[in-house]
Amino acid sequence: MPQIAKFWNKMAPKYAKQPVPDQTVYEQKLKLTQAKMHPPMQVMEFGCGTGTTALIHAPFVQHIWATDVADEMIRIAQEKASAQHIENVTFERLAFDDMALKPASWDMVMGHSILHLMKNKDQVIKDVFQCLKPGGWFVTSTACMGDKLSFFKWIAPIGQFLGLLPVLNVFTRQNLRDAMQQAGFVIDHDWQPNNGHTLFLIAQKPPKSGDNDE
Repeated sequence: MPQIAKFWNKMAPKYAKQPVPDQTVYEQKLKLTQAKMHPPMQVMEFGCGTGTTALIHAPFVQHIWATDVADEMIRIAQEKASAQHIENVTFERLAFDDMALKPASWDMVMGHSILHLMKNKDQVIKDVFQCLKPGGWFVTSTACMGDKLSFFKWIAPIGQFLGLLPVLNVFTRQNLRDAMQQAGFVIDHDWQPNNGHTLFLIAQKPPKSGDNDE
């Protein structure tokens, strides 16, 4: 984990300055997510980077707990929150594996551009399912490189050894859908923007009988 944190600490300043690759797609993802939000919500985001998405969503929920493995990412995110006078987002440097996640404690979990950077995406998805309340939402935008960029499966270990790449988990879009469903999620929204390698999913933990899923 220290090596991963070191990689992302080094990348943070450049990452913070990068423009959104496709602003129209990004805004549509925000809109789709906000359609599932309501003011009393408690939201958790892991792999929050420099906090842009969490801060945009802040007005729509009660509180967002946003975490990242890199101190520098969190520092930049906190500076953004302060500059924008946003007080209902808490940023914390914390790896997902180190979280003490209580069962059925969150209304929504967000994990954007992160599942492919984790060693065991299937276990992460299962953990997210457990920590969501019945009827809760998991929103993720994930690079699924196994469909068109499968050669990364061979390049990634070399890049990781040389310190040029982070952990890179290569899987297909269907692998991700299957992992979601096997964990118990029901996929509500499935979108592959511009026929690219990124898959945007909104999945729900089934509500208890008689519950309102909103």
